[in-house]
Amino acid sequence: MASIPASGLAYEILDACLREGTWPARALDDLIERALDEDDPFTAMAATRALFGIVIEQLGDLFEPHLCDVYARLFSHVISRALPEHDAEDLLVRYRRIRQVRRFPGGEVKRVFVLSRVTLGADVAVTSVALAAAKQRFPDAEICLVGPAKNAELFAGDPRIVPVAVMYGRSSLLRDRLLAAAELQVAVDELGAIVIDPDSRLTQLGLIPICDDARYFFFESRAYGGDLQAPLPQLAAEWLSEVFGVEHPSPYTAPAKQQKIAEVTVSWGVGENGNKRVDDEFEYQVLSALLSKGRSVLLDRGAGGEEAARVNVLVDRLGSPSRLHVHDGSYASFASHILQSRLYLGYDSAGQHVAAAGKVPLVSVFSGYACDRMLSRWRPYAQFARIVAVQPGDRSAALEETLQAIAAVREEASAASTD
Repeated sequence: MASIPASGLAYEILDACLREGTWPARALDDLIERALDEDDPFTAMAATRALFGIVIEQLGDLFEPHLCDVYARLFSHVISRALPEHDAEDLLVRYRRIRQVRRFPGGEVKRVFVLSRVTLGADVAVTSVALAAAKQRFPDAEICLVGPAKNAELFAGDPRIVPVAVMYGRSSLLRDRLLAAAELQVAVDELGAIVIDPDSRLTQLGLIPICDDARYFFFESRAYGGDLQAPLPQLAAEWLSEVFGVEHPSPYTAPAKQQKIAEVTVSWGVGENGNKRVDDEFEYQVLSALLSKGRSVLLDRGAGGEEAARVNVLVDRLGSPSRLHVHDGSYASFASHILQSRLYLGYDSAGQHVAAAGKVPLVSVFSGYACDRMLSRWRPYAQFARIVAVQPGDRSAALEETLQAIAAVREEASAASTD
């Protein structure tokens, strides 16, 4: 199998998982061995990216409850190969136990550790709901958000949220990603504390134990809700109500406030997932239309690299008009601008969830989604939101629908404000 690229092995594994609920053992073991090859970082990185980007993400993005067990069996094996101190069967038995919904039994809680989902959008759509529930259910406890520092910045303005930094490298090699759980175990090792895990990559979606199961509460977001077409914030709220008896927790953000710059905020960022984009011409035409209406626009440059380069080209093509401003800085800074804007526009990414949490009218362009249920789960949970679902290669329809959605959502929001 040495001649087969890592992506080829990954697609072979994924295809078998989806068709048969199992996988070719030799292909998986070969992919794991490559991902653990510390003498060849290039090979190890290619294999790691193929394993997570092709196999693991697709199994999760389909939101099929039966695939959760497929993932658990497959990745328990991966963990046991990478970290021999873990036994695959033990991990699987525990996982099947902790995935069951159970009510919090009561008792004094001094600290609540809420685990980050690592990606910014998921931390707004899902993790923030858990933070809100924890604040409501445990008013005297310290509420800790455990995860990357940049994610905690989204809640810097909330004095009740204490950041606990634990890094997870989404571009790291396999073993390094798994070792984040060991750091996490140390961070939450405390009597009188509980852990809420909203399907975090820090625990590899609940598979790696980090504390006594009695104080660990796991929201299996890929299965909860079954065949319902409900969005993740709603499902997270229902699970938290069921477990902790809280009422209507909802997504929120609390970034440090920035001075308002523009009426409209726009992000064409896709988090390194090019499938979420339409194309350069679409982005140019939409921005041109917004600017032609005399609206001031703040366009996020993103985290740098290719994304920032695309923004630079776009701004130059537009002629750097005075009403177009470019945001440079942290995502939390941009989130503050979103919350102060009158309209947010972007692809399926963190911005839509920030806008939804702040009740800002929004238009979200979804392209490259794996299935209709993924679209349902990740759509923004908001009153004034329009979703443009883009079919592959249909830019003209996407442009027309996006411009119509912008007009419609602004009209709806304006009408509601005068009622």
